[in-house]
Amino acid sequence: MPIVRPVFKLLATAAIAMGAAGALAQAADYPNKTVKIIVPFAAGGPADNYARFIAQRLSTELKQPFVVDDKPGGGSIIGTDIVAKSPADGYTLLMMSNTHTVNETLIPNKPFRLMDDFVGIAPVNYSDLMLVVHPSVPARTLPELVALAKAQPGKLNYASSGPGTPYHMAGELFKHLAGINVTHVPYKGSSGARTDVVGGQVQMMFDAVTTMSQMAKEGKVRALATSGTTRNSITPDLPTVAEAGVPKYEATVWLGLMAPKGTPPEIVNKLNAEIRRIVDLPDVKSTWARQGAVPMSMTVAEYDRYLRADIAKWAPLVKASGAKVD
Repeated sequence: MPIVRPVFKLLATAAIAMGAAGALAQAADYPNKTVKIIVPFAAGGPADNYARFIAQRLSTELKQPFVVDDKPGGGSIIGTDIVAKSPADGYTLLMMSNTHTVNETLIPNKPFRLMDDFVGIAPVNYSDLMLVVHPSVPARTLPELVALAKAQPGKLNYASSGPGTPYHMAGELFKHLAGINVTHVPYKGSSGARTDVVGGQVQMMFDAVTTMSQMAKEGKVRALATSGTTRNSITPDLPTVAEAGVPKYEATVWLGLMAPKGTPPEIVNKLNAEIRRIVDLPDVKSTWARQGAVPMSMTVAEYDRYLRADIAKWAPLVKASGAKVD
């Protein structure tokens, strides 16, 4: 009997060593087939566009195809649940946004919990939002829009890409802080919302500067303000919402990648290192700057803390704004 315990200890140590070696070998060999990035939002929006950008760069660097698969619906729930139920092997990833951190409070009865069923890989970038109205709206400044909304409570509509999305929460936060009553019109994606604002079916929306700024320049919509704490570099003549008369207002859209919980840490760390290297490249920074996007670079641990902090940040705001899933 005295000999058995050291033997078991040796076997256990050997098993741990073999497991570690196997994990390292798996990471070294990763990827050895196509990797799918599921975007739980409609094509044409920031998540889709930047997922394709990152996918192309990862394909080049890691010598295997990274393909984007759009699975919109349910305010990101449908596509996200597909990833949650996928094998935790690094071959199915999620392009997520702050929609997901908002939904932890807004939609408590989801089939998944973000921090229980996923592991963060890396953030990608963030951008300001732009408040725009259709040219037919008789408001040329943000104070005029607030006055119009107060004079006609409930008659103005704002579009969003769905419940819990940054566009939805930006609108609800605007309503809450400005003390106005405008009606939320949710769409299945930002493209449909954008199309109907440009067409005049809906009067206004908050949209990413990266996608809406060109339409504003072309006169298809009238831009009134941006949503950051300082003026956006690509629209320096446009005031922020806070600057234009709604104090303490701030809202952005940020993007990042996650994987199913249980994905080997070696694979998560490998992807994190590659994505951080990509977003730190000078040509990527300059390209995104022209689009109004700012790269984000964090370690896996830093990103985990960021996700948890964002969930905590939005929880009281969701409750205070009275936002609900329509």
